[in-house]
Amino acid sequence: MSPSKQQRSNHTNPVTFALELGIFAGLIWGGIRWLMYTLHFTKVLPGFLGEPFFKHSFLVKAQGHLAGYLLFIGFSVVASLIYVLIFRKLKGPWPGMLYGVLWWAVIFLAYSRTFLMQPPMKLPWNSAISEFCLFVLWGLFIGYTAAIEYTDERKRDKPATKLA
Repeated sequence: MSPSKQQRSNHTNPVTFALELGIFAGLIWGGIRWLMYTLHFTKVLPGFLGEPFFKHSFLVKAQGHLAGYLLFIGFSVVASLIYVLIFRKLKGPWPGMLYGVLWWAVIFLAYSRTFLMQPPMKLPWNSAISEFCLFVLWGLFIGYTAAIEYTDERKRDKPATKLA
């Protein structure tokens, strides 16, 4: 195999990587969101992202929880695509954590009337803190996974060795 083909095959496609990362981020952290709601760590419905699209009475039912879980997965895919396409070369955990804080601020501060139907200051303190921490960890998952994939040069610098 020529060196240029070998070098090309070692690089990860950003779009497919971001789609896969977003699905797993949504599955894992959406599941944790649902668990937080079930254990009463937060009063924010699992389907809060569906507030503009569904009736609130639907979102409090099991079907609404499932719809919210699926919407969180979709949201995570979009957020992962944005992160991987723009910020994938940033190193360390901090950019991802800040990315999670940015999304928390957008959803819970800027668009709180759309998604929460109330100002975030009306939420109980444990809900606000739980949601903030979840978004920080969600952003950390996305950002640090992308950083490891795109800035870990140890696996790319070594030429392929042939076995005797």
